[in-house]
Amino acid sequence: MIKLIPDWAVHDEEFWLTIRRRNLWFIKLRYTTAAILVIFLLTYRFFLSIYLSETQTNVLIFIASFILLYNVLLHYIRRFLKHDSNAFNPLHLSIIQMILDLTMLLLMIYYSGGVESPLIFFLIFHMIVGSLILPGLIVYSFALAVLLIFWAITVGEYYGYIEHHHIQGYILFHLHQNFNYVLSVNIVFAMVIVITVVLANNIARQLYQKEQQLYSYIEKLNQAEKEKTKYILSVVHEIKTPLNAMHAYLDLVLQKFLGPLDEVVEEKLKRAKKRSDEALEMINTVLKVSQMKLMDQINEEEFEMIELIKSTIKRHSQFAQTKSVEVKLIDERKEQCKIKGDQFLILIAFSNLLGNAIKYNFENGKVEIKLYNKDKMCFVEFCDNGPGIPKEDQEKVFQDFFRASNIRKMVTEGAGLGLSFVKEIIEKHKGSITLQSPSRIQQPGKPGSCFIVSLPCV
Repeated sequence: MIKLIPDWAVHDEEFWLTIRRRNLWFIKLRYTTAAILVIFLLTYRFFLSIYLSETQTNVLIFIASFILLYNVLLHYIRRFLKHDSNAFNPLHLSIIQMILDLTMLLLMIYYSGGVESPLIFFLIFHMIVGSLILPGLIVYSFALAVLLIFWAITVGEYYGYIEHHHIQGYILFHLHQNFNYVLSVNIVFAMVIVITVVLANNIARQLYQKEQQLYSYIEKLNQAEKEKTKYILSVVHEIKTPLNAMHAYLDLVLQKFLGPLDEVVEEKLKRAKKRSDEALEMINTVLKVSQMKLMDQINEEEFEMIELIKSTIKRHSQFAQTKSVEVKLIDERKEQCKIKGDQFLILIAFSNLLGNAIKYNFENGKVEIKLYNKDKMCFVEFCDNGPGIPKEDQEKVFQDFFRASNIRKMVTEGAGLGLSFVKEIIEKHKGSITLQSPSRIQQPGKPGSCFIVSLPCV
């Protein structure tokens, strides 16, 4: 099998998809061409005052039928082609299409007047499209073959070696034996074909090279991101070691292995242990998240959504009390359904959404979490009656490092990474997250916002 695929495109899925799309586009166009030929054969005498000989009519009927036949066959074959550079692939199908189309087109040109035929312009169209798909050597070979065959047709008709098929009613005079006309058409046609192929092929090659450079830069950025993640993993893991030691010493003291404790001291130590627990939990979260980014993998297990939400609410209960924010859970599911995925990551995502709803709310505010099912999907809404998100900011809230303009005035802390990571977690679980602001529990002066998460049920 002839190798046509450049090395950089062998594993480039977008390159293959582009070839497949263009093949399908040609197949659809060919159905239209066959239909137009049939319509022309049925109506040309009545509307165009054109008269075809019996030979011309029979040939055009054959061409229309053959185009339809091989087009149906190509349409069927393309579905089974794989993106394999070492086997019969979509690019080989493109070459076959070009050969068949150019053959049929040259036949139509010959039987519609040869050098007088208006169909020669379609050869230029095929050369342009071929230059965008096929390697330069193949396109130049096609262009040379077309020029030689067209030259053979025109010269053969001029000297009477082959029969000329004039279309009565289209051109009043026979031009196929006019030397100046035949020579001019051949020269201009050759120049247009050559210039078209060279320009189109050079443009296509430059675009592919730029695309390859872009992919190379993206690969370098991804590699740099992995190296950064590895560094974070190592640093955080080193931080975890002394914290574990401190946590162990606190346990030793609180269990009174070193003797009795004063009540005030014991209370302080318990608070210190609680803070160390929180620090360890945060470190474990960072390690888990970094590992997910590095390995691009998630642990899959089935779990009940309502239990996860209750656990999320429990985590933030003290924070909500401090802010005087009421958190309400509404379960409107018609039937129980489980979610399959990484329970820990989903918990992080929900914790982030609930934490934001509380953090960016007013005193005595409200947060409502509604759970419901629809079309084998589980939906969770996190709605609040806080300041809401301005309309001009809503499309950017899931971008890295972005924080809404009105939020920056309320709370100074925060890096703007939470929602982008939440979106990444949800999408890794084949779900989606959307924003609505104002929310459905809005109040005058308190528009609020709703983040709606959907995850597939199992």
